[in-house]
Amino acid sequence: MHYYTGVFGSHLANVIRRLRRICGFYGSRPLFILSSATIGNPAELAEKLIGRSVTLVGENGAPQQEKYLVFCNPPVVNQQLGIRRSYIAMAREIAAVLLGNGLQVIVFANSRLMTEILVKYLKNDFARGLTEADTIRGYRGGYLPKKRREIEKGLRDGDIRGVVATNALELGIDIGSLDAAVLASYPGSVSSTWQRIGRAGRRESRSLAVLVASSQPLDQFIINHPEYFSGQAPEVGRINPDNLAILVEHVKCAAFELPFQAGESFGAENLEEILSYLAEAGILFQRGDRWFWTADGYPADTVSLTRITADNFVVVDRTGPERVIAEVDFSSALETLHPKAVYLLEGEQYVVEEMDYENRKAFVRASNADYYTDAVTYTKIKTLSTFDTTPGPVGILAQGEVHVFTQVVGFKKIKFFTNENVGHGNLQLPQHEMHTTAFWLTMRAALLDNLECGNEEKIQAVAGLAYLLRNIAPVILMCAPRDLGLALEDSLSGHPLPSVPERRPAGQAQAELVLREFEPTVFLFDRFPGGIGFAEALYEKAATLLELALEVIQSCSCPQGCPSCVGPAPAGHKEHKAVCLYLLQSLGGRLLH
Repeated sequence: MHYYTGVFGSHLANVIRRLRRICGFYGSRPLFILSSATIGNPAELAEKLIGRSVTLVGENGAPQQEKYLVFCNPPVVNQQLGIRRSYIAMAREIAAVLLGNGLQVIVFANSRLMTEILVKYLKNDFARGLTEADTIRGYRGGYLPKKRREIEKGLRDGDIRGVVATNALELGIDIGSLDAAVLASYPGSVSSTWQRIGRAGRRESRSLAVLVASSQPLDQFIINHPEYFSGQAPEVGRINPDNLAILVEHVKCAAFELPFQAGESFGAENLEEILSYLAEAGILFQRGDRWFWTADGYPADTVSLTRITADNFVVVDRTGPERVIAEVDFSSALETLHPKAVYLLEGEQYVVEEMDYENRKAFVRASNADYYTDAVTYTKIKTLSTFDTTPGPVGILAQGEVHVFTQVVGFKKIKFFTNENVGHGNLQLPQHEMHTTAFWLTMRAALLDNLECGNEEKIQAVAGLAYLLRNIAPVILMCAPRDLGLALEDSLSGHPLPSVPERRPAGQAQAELVLREFEPTVFLFDRFPGGIGFAEALYEKAATLLELALEVIQSCSCPQGCPSCVGPAPAGHKEHKAVCLYLLQSLGGRLLH
């Protein structure tokens, strides 16, 4: 059950609600047995999943063989800028050595893009080497079911010697016994790390696992604190089954399975309000004190258990006769299937010729491009309501509901193997809106007035602090950095502040950097509609978050800022790291104590 957290777990809890409702109708009360290897709150999560009290059996008597665990920190190649050798290059090199010595290897990457890049690199390494290139495969969400089953069988049979995967192969799928696991960057949680490590040596044989750290603050914190990884209990698993976007879809499914009766309950929300809303929409029909399904179709067909929405894009290859080669979830499609994007599938490149947004299709053609593309996004946030707040003399902590506007405004072309930026393009794709929850930290103008530097340098320091907080937050949450969104705003004017990874849409003016007075706010928001509990957890553990961030800055040896702490110092900002450190010490010392 440790895998059933976040959106997936929230969906599963509703599936079990539906199951128990049907069983109750027929007079059955099933017994649930749940197993968990790596989670800090097994009893609490189990009770949320099944809606009943549980008895915890906490002793582990499973047999274990020797496992060699190696932490690898790529060397610093630029001391002044604090830049380390590419973790992708290191993971590729280690995997190549293991494959070349006849071991069956799984390499985990944290994104679909990095998965495809590693597949291409490893196939290139072995195209004329010891291993045939076609025995190295990729595996991630978006592959068609037939391709996934083929890869799983090849791993079990030993025909496939190496696979590069996202968390899609973390657990739950039988791929046999592998010899070694290489993790290209920390997954975001101790739990996920142990799941990936456990993919090697599953049949009581000795195995090897190598964690290759990136330059991100989270990775550097873990690699320099092995006692945190091996000594502490795994993180807490969080779900929110009553997220309205998820709950309503399962209420539809439950109504299709059995009519609802007045007085029934289905989660913590007011069920009759939801039923009345669906009746007004023509989906249900109320007769007396019962609600019946009346819409056409089978509602479960439209529910994806791993995402808030099942509104996917299909990828259509036009190289020969048109054929569907993959599908991409809606939240990723705008960044990966925009016009002129290079879409990667098992190391092969396809250029997107046309994106049919209305019909959710992207038309691609095979290409020999020597680069891949990376989208540039712009984010604006609006506070809707505040649930909790902690005011202080130098800042304010809060959490509540927000409305997030995200737009892909451009893309960069990155050359394979060298990572050179070889071009860019502008885009004007439809804006994506989302209602979610957020944790935010506002710095009062009085705090910034004490700094003897210009406003532009102050804003860059706030952006550096935001970068660090977002990357270190997963240490206290069971999530990856990509599950948290980041936005910066001036709370006095309501205008977004510029941050390193963002650009404005074409035609929109940049926020004024030379302001007389401003109060920057750093927002960390759940990147799931409705939120799944990350914002509340960050608010409750704000003191821990600031302490960990302070430790990262103080332990980093770079002079001015680097990717491992507050990000590289902008040109001419020699005090970038010092200003970030001052802000963090002031907030932690005077806001929370």
